[in-house]
Amino acid sequence: MPRNSNADTRIYVLDTNILLHEPLAFLSFKENDVVVPMTVLEELDYIKDSKKDVARDARVCIRAMEDLLSDATPDEMLAGVSLSGLGAGENRPTGTLSIYADLNMAESQQIFASDENDNRIINVALHLQTVFASQQVVLVTKDINMRLKAKGAGLAHVEDYRTDQLISDIKYLTKGYHQFEGDFWQRVKSVDSRSEGRDTIHTVPRSLLPEAYVNEFLLDDSKQFAGIVESMTSDEMDILDLGFDRLMSRTAWGITPKNIGQAMALHSLLDPHIDLVILTGPAGSGKTLLALAAALEMVVERNMYDKIIVTRNTPEIAESIGFLPGTEEEKMAPWLAAITDSLEVLHKHDENTKGSMSYIMEKANIQFKSVNFMRGRSIQNAIVILDESQNLTASQLKTIITRCGEGTKLICSGNLAQIDSNYLSAVTSGLTYLVEKFKDFSGSATINLDGVVRSRLADFAENHM
Repeated sequence: MPRNSNADTRIYVLDTNILLHEPLAFLSFKENDVVVPMTVLEELDYIKDSKKDVARDARVCIRAMEDLLSDATPDEMLAGVSLSGLGAGENRPTGTLSIYADLNMAESQQIFASDENDNRIINVALHLQTVFASQQVVLVTKDINMRLKAKGAGLAHVEDYRTDQLISDIKYLTKGYHQFEGDFWQRVKSVDSRSEGRDTIHTVPRSLLPEAYVNEFLLDDSKQFAGIVESMTSDEMDILDLGFDRLMSRTAWGITPKNIGQAMALHSLLDPHIDLVILTGPAGSGKTLLALAAALEMVVERNMYDKIIVTRNTPEIAESIGFLPGTEEEKMAPWLAAITDSLEVLHKHDENTKGSMSYIMEKANIQFKSVNFMRGRSIQNAIVILDESQNLTASQLKTIITRCGEGTKLICSGNLAQIDSNYLSAVTSGLTYLVEKFKDFSGSATINLDGVVRSRLADFAENHM
């Protein structure tokens, strides 16, 4: 049982999915007390020995709790062990961690009589709410249905895990560009322009856009000015003049942009100084096609990289790559049909489309890989295309990003309106976390593609369904 402290502190009961989402989540509740039901430990024990990708997170969590509780007596584990001095940063926890032996709960204390794990965890929260009436007892879970069941059973406070949530609403997500109303130059009171080779760079006051960041695009309504923030100081920022028409005329592997969003995306994709490009937007906005066209351009035409590695989250085959005959590429092919579809579009006018596709896949050394087998690798001088990344958590994305070695460019694309994960939403997706965390990194660029260009049918469906 947690300590019976003053009403200013809360008691947080953690569900299993919280500790799988963030293994050290029990350190994130500051001065409040954290309760982990025995049922949660049982679920972690079952998952840690599985072949699922989350098994590693389960083991990390178990080890961390064991380090904390190893010297505690059984009574101390139930009463609560201090978290003081653990964690990192300024907001180190000062509360306690306790294990609740819910397997021994009397039937009179149980609201749910069925022996399902979710019900047993809810029973713990409801019992603590009764015992510690002066304190606020909060059940923390990413399972939406479990939150509804808990509230329906009488639990007053139920929350999602929001410590790693950087924005409160998806409408506040960084778009990667800022559009000025009217003419850009009418807003500029002072400017110092210079030429560097074929480029023109304008130095303007930082007050023009105080919240600007490096590699953010600047546009105006007149469709005359288009630039990108190259660098900045506390007082000034340098803007590379791209020119609206010149930006729209960029090409890669025979593809030209259909709107300004695609033009900005293509510029970032082809820029060798940008190591990470994040493309967000609705289905049919051209994310995958642009990524593949730029990758082929840089690998085959410009010889800037050695190969193209394509991967995506595959939850149904996350436990293993399968025992059916075939190579890893052949087994991954159905999951990466978007890539082969895009490749077919790029070569649809060739006399022999299939022959061209086979030749280019060999020439560009295109490899289809499972996310499950990316851990432990060190990828050098390659372009990595991570498709459908909205279904990945922040820790999963970190695993992939840290695989990228010297000379590797990572392209992450995803549609935050099409999340298939049971425990992720648009604001808690790893893709959202990535956009916000890397917006101040000078080696990354984010572009939100607005508008469906696939077909008028797809456009109507996106806007009216």
